[in-house]
Amino acid sequence: MKLLAAAALLAGTAIAVAAAPGGGVNDAAITGAGFPAALSEYHFFADDAAQRPAQGVTPYRLQTPLWTDGADKQRFVYVPAGQQARAQGEGLLDLPVGSALIKSFGFGGKLIETRVLLRRADGWVALPYQWNAQQSEARLVLGGVRLPVTTPEGKVLSYAIPNKNQCKECHALSGAVTPIGPKASNLSPEWLAGFAKAGRLDRAPKVARRVPRWEDRANVPVALAARGYLDANCAHCHNPAGAASNSGLYLGWEVSDPVQLGVGKRPVAAGRGSGGLDFDVVPGDPARSILAHRMASLEGGVAMPEVGRSVVDPAGQAVVESWIREMKR
Repeated sequence: MKLLAAAALLAGTAIAVAAAPGGGVNDAAITGAGFPAALSEYHFFADDAAQRPAQGVTPYRLQTPLWTDGADKQRFVYVPAGQQARAQGEGLLDLPVGSALIKSFGFGGKLIETRVLLRRADGWVALPYQWNAQQSEARLVLGGVRLPVTTPEGKVLSYAIPNKNQCKECHALSGAVTPIGPKASNLSPEWLAGFAKAGRLDRAPKVARRVPRWEDRANVPVALAARGYLDANCAHCHNPAGAASNSGLYLGWEVSDPVQLGVGKRPVAAGRGSGGLDFDVVPGDPARSILAHRMASLEGGVAMPEVGRSVVDPAGQAVVESWIREMKR
């Protein structure tokens, strides 16, 4: 499979950053004002192509992750030496200035893109990098790019690497870019304890109600599996400070109000996305539920989530429909 040529960088925005002394992570690339032109300039990896993290860069996984066209993902977090992340109850870890979140996407063992979130003094910056066909480097693509990708099953996808501004469509709370993944409720207790023991987290937070592992969904109540999926895939917009705040449909893991979860709730801003249906969720009837209808659609203006997928996630669709079907009428 050959990748399309990388999109041209926007003029005047990509700069080279000096190598870090001693071969460690290049802190100046994270905290500086510019946008490094190549992923290798950060020194996040001892071996970029193999995704072998450098010292101080910690791999992590989410209990239930965001689904992106079935891409394989590798996640890493970096906290600068002498600093610690702070636990905030069951919510997002508070990462200090100089931290970074790194997420690589691939299919069949071939890297497609790596996205970075950089914690600078004036807030978070999101940048996308596209891997070349030789898998030797990933270059900044501020303007984004769409390219054909062949999955291990042989399906050809029109895969989109977002442009810098599109990152805000998911990573924005009250207009400010912010991480959405590493919440204590969606991280394992073992990982949190290890991160704290390594001195990179001030304490391992107590989590009373943890999102289940997606691989274990057949062995947990379907409501928990579905709620975990909706939290990871929808709640970054569907929350009171998110892009879909005006919908009144809030799908976060912590939400307990059935109406906020859509049960018996009429749509506020769905427009033609409602498909002529009357309620976001109709207990016992996914076919009459706008939530299931929009998840099953690929039509522009109807499909949900709006970005990050070009095909329907069959496993996610199935678990959400099962959750609705099991609700008491």
